[in-house]
Amino acid sequence: MIQNNASISRQYIDAVSVFEALEEALKEAAQVRGGMYWHAGPPASPDAKYLVRTTPAGAETSLGARTAETEAIYARFTKRKSESAERVAGLRAALVQQQRLNRALRVGRVDPLVVALLARLSSTGLSEHFRVVGTHALYAYEAAAGVRLDAQTLATRDIDLLWDTRKRIIFSTQLARVSTSMLGVLQKVDGTFRMRKSQKYTAVNKDGFEVDIIRPEQAGDDPHPIKLSDEDEDFWVAQARRANVLLDLPGFSAVIVASNGSMARMNTVHPATFVVFKRWMAGQTEREAMKRRQDALQADAVQELLERYLPQL
Repeated sequence: MIQNNASISRQYIDAVSVFEALEEALKEAAQVRGGMYWHAGPPASPDAKYLVRTTPAGAETSLGARTAETEAIYARFTKRKSESAERVAGLRAALVQQQRLNRALRVGRVDPLVVALLARLSSTGLSEHFRVVGTHALYAYEAAAGVRLDAQTLATRDIDLLWDTRKRIIFSTQLARVSTSMLGVLQKVDGTFRMRKSQKYTAVNKDGFEVDIIRPEQAGDDPHPIKLSDEDEDFWVAQARRANVLLDLPGFSAVIVASNGSMARMNTVHPATFVVFKRWMAGQTEREAMKRRQDALQADAVQELLERYLPQL
């Protein structure tokens, strides 16, 4: 475990500040999506005007006839929308510069594909439905701690996404808005992703990188099996033992940086939860011995992170 040098730590802090400011600006911008315009009245009243609010989907709502009150609403909306667009544009430009500095100073070391996938989930509004679990969660913990774990601890060629089945209806609605399938979302990042025929909860790209989507074990009237869309090729989500613990307990998030300087927020499980879960996995005698040793190694590493660098958690 190596602590980042001062220049890398300062750059990470500066880059995260810009990243988080842009996150806030984008949330504010979402409140003024669509537009407003003055609509002419009926032929019998050609001089009448009515204020209409439009949505990005094209729906329209009348806010009433032109009065001092609706004129004030229109003025506030257009001013806020203009200011929001200017702020987002400025922060996007600042983030590009920060990402260049990240790359120059070698701030990050996460696979750019992982960062791109997380950024895609965020931009499509799907990230709130998943938590990254497994080895890739370590990147969030080391970023928050300002250290670098050894390569052996981080060795993996797949990312596990734990899907929150409690929000499945909201998820399906949002997925339908942005893509035809969850596989389609991944293919916007890397068009070579395909579902594995023998393992329907896994998509793999041309380089052998895998994305697994898992869920807690079925409980009550919770349906299973579940396919994430009606498309022929998409994820059938696999049940994972005790995964409910990873969703029910408080989560954790941190901004991670790729080796090319790009950035994304990773939503994952709390480090303390990770430690307990990994120690449980390490004790499962039916699990492969090599994987159990890796589980124990990762639990020890995160426990040390908590004690030495993240005592506030």
